[in-house]
Amino acid sequence: MPSPQFLRRPIAASVLMLATTTALTSFIPTGARAQTTQAQPKSSFSISAGSLSDALVSFSAQSHIQVTSQTPTLTGHKTPGLHGQFTSSEALARLLQGSGLSYQPVGERAFQIIPASKAANITLGPVKVGGLVNTHEAAIGAGVGYVAKYSSASTKTDTPLTEIPNSIYVITKDQMVDQQSQTVQEVLRYMPGIYSESTGTASWGSGSVRSQGGGDFTQRGFASTQYVDGLLSNTQASGEPAFLDRVEALNGPSSVMYGQSGAGGLISMQLKKPTDTPLHNVTLGFGNWGRYESTIDLSDKITKSGNLKYRIAAIGVTQGTQTDHIDYHRVGVLPSIKWDIDNKTSLTLLGMYMYTPGDGSGNYYPLYGSLLSGKNGYIPRSRFLGDPQYNISGNKEAKFEYQFFHKFNKYLEFQQNFSYDNSRRFFNDTFGSGLATDGQTYSIYGWKGNLGGNTSQIEKTVALDSRLIANFNTGPVSQTLLIGVDYRHIDEEWGLTYDRKAMTINIWDPIVSSHPDYSAGSTDTLASYTYPSKLDQVGVYFQDQIKIKKLTITAGGREDWYDYDYHSTYSRQSVTLGNIALEPLASPINQNSHAFTWRAGFTYNLDFGLTPYFSFSKSFNPQYGSILADGSAAQPLTGNQLEAGLKYIIPHTNVFLTAAAYHIKENHVLESSPDVVGKEIDGGTATSKGVELSAHANVTKDLRITASYSFNDMRYTRSNNTVNRYDIYGNSLGKVPLQGKYLNAYPRNMVNMFVDYTLPRDVFHGLGVNFGIRYIGFTYADTANSFKVPAHTLFDVGAHYDFSNILPSLSGLKISLAMSNLTNERYVGSCSTNQCYYGQARRVYGNISYNW
Repeated sequence: MPSPQFLRRPIAASVLMLATTTALTSFIPTGARAQTTQAQPKSSFSISAGSLSDALVSFSAQSHIQVTSQTPTLTGHKTPGLHGQFTSSEALARLLQGSGLSYQPVGERAFQIIPASKAANITLGPVKVGGLVNTHEAAIGAGVGYVAKYSSASTKTDTPLTEIPNSIYVITKDQMVDQQSQTVQEVLRYMPGIYSESTGTASWGSGSVRSQGGGDFTQRGFASTQYVDGLLSNTQASGEPAFLDRVEALNGPSSVMYGQSGAGGLISMQLKKPTDTPLHNVTLGFGNWGRYESTIDLSDKITKSGNLKYRIAAIGVTQGTQTDHIDYHRVGVLPSIKWDIDNKTSLTLLGMYMYTPGDGSGNYYPLYGSLLSGKNGYIPRSRFLGDPQYNISGNKEAKFEYQFFHKFNKYLEFQQNFSYDNSRRFFNDTFGSGLATDGQTYSIYGWKGNLGGNTSQIEKTVALDSRLIANFNTGPVSQTLLIGVDYRHIDEEWGLTYDRKAMTINIWDPIVSSHPDYSAGSTDTLASYTYPSKLDQVGVYFQDQIKIKKLTITAGGREDWYDYDYHSTYSRQSVTLGNIALEPLASPINQNSHAFTWRAGFTYNLDFGLTPYFSFSKSFNPQYGSILADGSAAQPLTGNQLEAGLKYIIPHTNVFLTAAAYHIKENHVLESSPDVVGKEIDGGTATSKGVELSAHANVTKDLRITASYSFNDMRYTRSNNTVNRYDIYGNSLGKVPLQGKYLNAYPRNMVNMFVDYTLPRDVFHGLGVNFGIRYIGFTYADTANSFKVPAHTLFDVGAHYDFSNILPSLSGLKISLAMSNLTNERYVGSCSTNQCYYGQARRVYGNISYNW
């Protein structure tokens, strides 16, 4: 995993440029020179003496001028610094003074650093100064420090965040490295509007977001959806932080661009791909619970010209967890190749394989003894309440992807993404069911995959997204028009064998006897289920981004068609009858329909950096395969959102502040049936309204901060249903109206802050420290609001040391240490009707990394 020191080396790929020379020059004719029609204004600069690389980072941030360079150009160069009022040309000339380097313009708002000898025949003129150049690298790259100012996730065009009329929060690679995030849940823990660790360590090994179901976290109270490189992905391995350069949270409906997704939003991830500058990194990691990890990340050119580049990332990890008998193991590799066919055409090929033979299961406990003190106090977090002989959980996943880009001319370009995912999930497991009124007898049931080799799920996903993007001007109006079509096909099969006879244990003194053998004919209690399904989805969408001076209007629409076939069967082994009874579990289901969604909004960029915005957007998400208690298929989720907010980039700084207020309604939200155990009903309409505040700041090159506050009021606002209220043992106390109740497992208030500071180098010689605080407000254990899960406050600390500040020969060597939940607070992440999930105990992780 690349370290921050590496990213500060001479014009590393995502630090100084946020773009390559090729991308920049694509905006102007070949051989074009800088604009000379207007003089450069002067700007205020305050740049310290020292590394030329660091100085140019500061120059780019303070002037809003992009700078690019070839890899070896800046190596070893120093600068005397700069303070005062200068034009961009004057400032750059002073920074390069005595270095033997010069510069040339590449477009209206960018410079390239070159050897002075190559600049002899170049006539330099004034360069028009404006915002950062709109480049693809800036929109999908790793970001600079904790701040990213461009995104392609929301609009599928490379757009400044201040011209997008909805909330987007970007987690950069630097932030992931500083926090030593080991799962995507941990990556997202400091973002507003997202509750990412509701099931504590139950998902420790998954490292991923489960698409469509939302998995272990929610956005603005609703289930999230996962997209990787712009395409839906159900593979868990896509969420491995060692394979990611960037994670973006799109809060609020995103169906116009992506089709079927929930009203709360989606998570967009960017896998690592070849870089424009060589990258060589290896790490060795270690931690408590017996964690050992190794990663590699290599990228370089294949051909001398550099038009063919490669990158390969790999990881191997093994460890236990805070819960006995739950272990986590993983090995994976991510190779990719980028071919710049010419200066207008590129093709990126990517493959991935991940094998997770064990990722842990069984972090569940009854309310009595976890949320509430039991007869003997609280159940220890280390206690395993399942059956150690039936605790196998893992997966095998493979992925192929390509990204194609062609620019016909300065007005029109074509982009296409394709991916194929193949995953096999396997387990032989137990789950908890209920605690007896004696306060100690706990029932557990066993189940396993029956598709061969303990396989419980086989899923194959094909996704294709093609789009044309046109850029043109009409007088004072500039437009970016996008027209696209995407297609998705999913083949999925579930196969489970279920032991219908409960086994009981004493939660205070668990002595577990194994379940019966699952071989055929051994018991009358075994039941088998199969769930094959197929999904085809097609979407046609359009979007127009209209810019009139400081005003940007974004509007778009989409039509979706889907066809879903689902069929399930049930069989039960009967020893006494000597046969197997087969019968349909439910009638075959075919769901097919279509829906239109749209959004519209605007931003207005004021001169002093403040941008107010407003938007309306709709969402649409079929609930595939969900059968209600009355036997009917669940209706698709449909939602809409009103959002208004402010985005503010403080002038002459790298500080980005946001504030958003929203109101979301989603219809046909499902809820547990009060009458039929294990079935669901249409809960009606849920409303989520709240406020989000965030700050991402590179205060200096040594001080970086991210902070957020979220308030969310989420309730059932239109429902004629009732739900059961429960006692501490999970027994019903009678029915209560659902309307007006808060949705469970989502906090009303969350406050987060993380600060990383490298101490003065002349005194501490490369030592850096960081500190984080996370406050999670109370949640409800169920939708009847029977019990509250208390609020909790967690502290994270860390340190890192860069050895290049001691000896130049140690350049590239760095050690890091991170500790989450410093005080080892025992807390509950969330609860359902009759079980709770403990949050993560104190976790210590460190690594040694080397870049060359």
